[in-house]
Amino acid sequence: MAEIDDAIERADREAFTRQPPKTLQARINFLMKQLKTTRAVAQEIGVSQRSVERYRKGERKHPPQAIAERIDAAVRQRWQPQVRKRRQRQAATTGGITVETRARFGYTAPVGTTDDGRFRRLTVHLPPAYAQRLFNARDTGASDQQMRAIIAEGFKEIYFQDGGARAMDLSDVTLNDIDYLDLDY
Repeated sequence: MAEIDDAIERADREAFTRQPPKTLQARINFLMKQLKTTRAVAQEIGVSQRSVERYRKGERKHPPQAIAERIDAAVRQRWQPQVRKRRQRQAATTGGITVETRARFGYTAPVGTTDDGRFRRLTVHLPPAYAQRLFNARDTGASDQQMRAIIAEGFKEIYFQDGGARAMDLSDVTLNDIDYLDLDY
């Protein structure tokens, strides 16, 4: 999974109003409610249909680590979709999105100024329009590079150009070598 996708997933998990099921049996039962059949659950987590039945009945309580992680990911992906949608809608219409990162920023600047990329640690609140663009890009399957470009454009407008008050000759801000990236909305 890409860095920006991971950051959006973390932000979504922080929005949960209730924690997802803890026990293996409860998680499998939740997936059964969502996917309806043991075959569909088995395909989702990459095990046999019989294994799903054993997990569901409690006959098997400790799956291998890789399978436990796939079960956890499948549950978290489907957990509280309305809460996620409401938070994303609010960020895209009124709240905006806060991006905290440590990355190498490069840019194209006019002659006589430095355009050498360098590591910066930034926390910038981007307006709702950028949040909407980021969510739309993610929903349409955009690459991590395309989503980075949206964030970089927001940094250019809000941080580097200060909303039109300075550095108007600056163009093409790039976001490279991400050390960490965190989103909040």
